[in-house]
Amino acid sequence: MRLFIAVFFVVVVCSSSAFALSSPNIPLDSPIYLYLEKLSGFGLISSDIKGIRPFSRAEAARLVKEAEARAATTAQSPLTTELLDRLHELLPRELSYYDRDETAPALDADMQTARLRYVYLDGAPRSYFRAVHDPGNDGVFGIGSGLRPPNPYPSPAQQRGTEGTPLFENNDGVVYRAGSNVDLRASGGLYFSSLASVLVEPVLLWSEEQDEARLRLNRGYAKLGGKGLELEVGRDENWFGPGYRGAITITNNPKNFDLIKLSSPELVKTKYLWDLKYSLIFSRFEKTVTDGQERRPFFFAGKLAMKPLNDLEFGINLGRQVGGPGVNNSLGDIVRGMVGGTSDDNSNTLAGFDLRLRLPWLRNTELYGELSGEDSAAFWPIVESYVAGFFIPRLTESGTDDLRFEYFRGNRILYTNGTFPGGYLYHDMPVGHSQGGATQDFFLRYSHWFSVRNNLALEAFHTRRGDYGRVTVDATGRFDAAGVMQAIERKNALRASWTFPFSKEWNALLLYGQEWIHNYELRAGDTQMNRLLRAELTYKF
Repeated sequence: MRLFIAVFFVVVVCSSSAFALSSPNIPLDSPIYLYLEKLSGFGLISSDIKGIRPFSRAEAARLVKEAEARAATTAQSPLTTELLDRLHELLPRELSYYDRDETAPALDADMQTARLRYVYLDGAPRSYFRAVHDPGNDGVFGIGSGLRPPNPYPSPAQQRGTEGTPLFENNDGVVYRAGSNVDLRASGGLYFSSLASVLVEPVLLWSEEQDEARLRLNRGYAKLGGKGLELEVGRDENWFGPGYRGAITITNNPKNFDLIKLSSPELVKTKYLWDLKYSLIFSRFEKTVTDGQERRPFFFAGKLAMKPLNDLEFGINLGRQVGGPGVNNSLGDIVRGMVGGTSDDNSNTLAGFDLRLRLPWLRNTELYGELSGEDSAAFWPIVESYVAGFFIPRLTESGTDDLRFEYFRGNRILYTNGTFPGGYLYHDMPVGHSQGGATQDFFLRYSHWFSVRNNLALEAFHTRRGDYGRVTVDATGRFDAAGVMQAIERKNALRASWTFPFSKEWNALLLYGQEWIHNYELRAGDTQMNRLLRAELTYKF
């Protein structure tokens, strides 16, 4: 935390320009991220930072201009030309006024995106409720011991939470029910010169199971500033880490936070540090009552991502629950809890670091990894969880094929806590990786680009729960020394999607997924098959 504060002041005092073109953020499921990733794969972008998302529209414009400057010096493939043309269609305001912010009109507005989605679900989500044996006495990477004392408590830790929607993770906490579901949303922006911007995105949800429509605000915020210093207040998505399928500290898997955020939406070139981006988030979790204990902790998170080299990104991150009902809330304990924990244990922290390395000699293949811990020994995170993967943006010379593999291992006590028994969850869904703790997950994705708006993607998953910390339980899944041993749950899934142009401004998407679960919810012999069909029309996504 001290490092985050020091960097914040260095950026404010020493960066060449703290304020620039204010702009809303790009939704995390927008194909703009894929387009920029492809341009990076062609060697046209090297200053991108993936460990802090969402990108602002101004940051995306900066990256497009970087790609255009490099593309002008060499012959380019048809796909790169299409990508740049499409990005100009999706970011017209930001590309017009970037580096010319004084020409931005005093008051402006636009409709940014719209989407009509239909989802049919045949199946049921998994509950993550599970007792887990935690022996303590940890080493690092499973080597050695004694960095954490042996656990003296006979009762196991308790995993909680839910999957949400089978075959549909990282969806801002939107849960689709069995049967038919309709999701209608649109977003609009309001701009005050180059200084401030506002975005509102309501969503209307209807499910056959509940037979009612619900209106809620998915994203809505005001932003002031840009480049090296921006203030955002409202409700929005966040993602810390280089992973594609998941990250450990923060993703958009749960419902979006109501927050106050200080960040650098664009890459900052400082005089005394490497090029960097940072994000500081202040929020509060919802009220929960778990085993008769009421909690509503404050939440803050921070991420600092730096680029020592054009092809190397390094980040450190943390997420912390602290204070609220049921714990020590004296001013001294709150302050100590925010900067380093207390002997009264009024906080729960998850922290670690990540790396992303680009290999220009291997068609700009990327290797990335994240390590985060539930505890620490000196400066080193222990009780570790991992995300690791690779991305080959140009599986073929033309760049029309790409391949990604990603692995996740969640520690047996990831997202659990004794002080906050509800866990590191927001509205019952993991704040970090969608597959929860005490889990292994393997993910493979191949995609082929017929054109910039015509893409076919094939995905495969293998997920295991129960490998770590197995205990005996009763019929409800609670620990019972005389009960039945938990089985190892195995999930295999396939998913295929096709995105194609529907009209000049509208795209269509068709997706089908199916999964087979053995030893469903860790009960030996129980099986479950889930199927999901998704069809949608999107405007300017």
